[in-house]
Amino acid sequence: MRVESIEAIAVEIPLTRNFGGSTYSVLKRSTVVTRLRTDAGLVSEVYNGDNREHGAEIVRLIREDLGPRLHGVDVLAIEQIWDDLFTLSHASRDRKTLMEAIACVDCALWDVIGKACSLTVAELLGGKARPVPIISIGGYYMPGKTLADIGREMEAYRRAGMAGCKFKVGGLTPEADAERVQVARDAAGDDFVLAVDANRGWSVGDAVRFAKLVEPLDIRWFEEPCHWHDDAAMMADVRRATRIPVTAGQSEITSQGVRRLLQAGAVDVVNVDASECGGVTEWRRAAALCAATGVEMAHHEESQIARHLMAAAPRGTYVECFADPERDPVWQSMWANRPLIKDGMLGASSDAGFGLVLDEAMVRRYRVA
Repeated sequence: MRVESIEAIAVEIPLTRNFGGSTYSVLKRSTVVTRLRTDAGLVSEVYNGDNREHGAEIVRLIREDLGPRLHGVDVLAIEQIWDDLFTLSHASRDRKTLMEAIACVDCALWDVIGKACSLTVAELLGGKARPVPIISIGGYYMPGKTLADIGREMEAYRRAGMAGCKFKVGGLTPEADAERVQVARDAAGDDFVLAVDANRGWSVGDAVRFAKLVEPLDIRWFEEPCHWHDDAAMMADVRRATRIPVTAGQSEITSQGVRRLLQAGAVDVVNVDASECGGVTEWRRAAALCAATGVEMAHHEESQIARHLMAAAPRGTYVECFADPERDPVWQSMWANRPLIKDGMLGASSDAGFGLVLDEAMVRRYRVA
């Protein structure tokens, strides 16, 4: 079975308000849909990423640079294909965008392989299709947002069936953010998973001060606590100073980047994103490194991909979503057959590959490239 053609579609949906964290703004939901066709008539149906700046460039890379290398190639030669595409990174000026384009292609290949074998991607990876715990990303900073609003937000996530929330911090003083987290914990209750994510917003001193303030609140993990420029060394310092597990990985684009975090003793949990690091093929290499060192695996966003990866990872934790309907219309509406969420679990799908059905009318409406 060989690759016949590949189509990539950039989608951008404007949001009603800014869903920003400590170091960034979010004004639109973006993704790339990839449809890879084989000579056996199979077609992938998968979407990857939330690249708000380079969707059109990802499409161009797939169309002009990656696609020609794929034509006529055996889809089962997935490691060889990945290595061939990765050679383009040696001369690329924007490796991050290239890795996202490779991820789109790689996930499309895993999807058609699953369809050819009548297996889910979770099963291809040695796991099984099963429900997985799901948490919502939330706690965004917004003008006029009060502590009472945070309480209502947590209650809304509980009503939506979430097991917990990954809460944004790092944009205020440690004391002010600790107060926000205390309100979230009080509103959500003791049985609600509560993680915090600083998006590289703090120095070591501020991160440690914050961690000491929230340690009594049963925080599941403290994600990307420190500034980007020396993050592995600084996270290791934070990790030694607190009993809260430290998480990172979403900013890495290779398994070697994950290895750097492990060697520095910087993390207890790795949440490398398959849509950022070159797809399932490279993600499983990172997962193997983590398994060998006893580090847990999470996944940054992308529950349509992550549900399969977490179902196959021996030390998998949670998949993530945006339970607020205004934050992610792709997850809410474009993923037409999204499983139900009940009692903190995202339902399993036995459909082959990634098992996705997308709303074609919505894809056409918001297509930009």
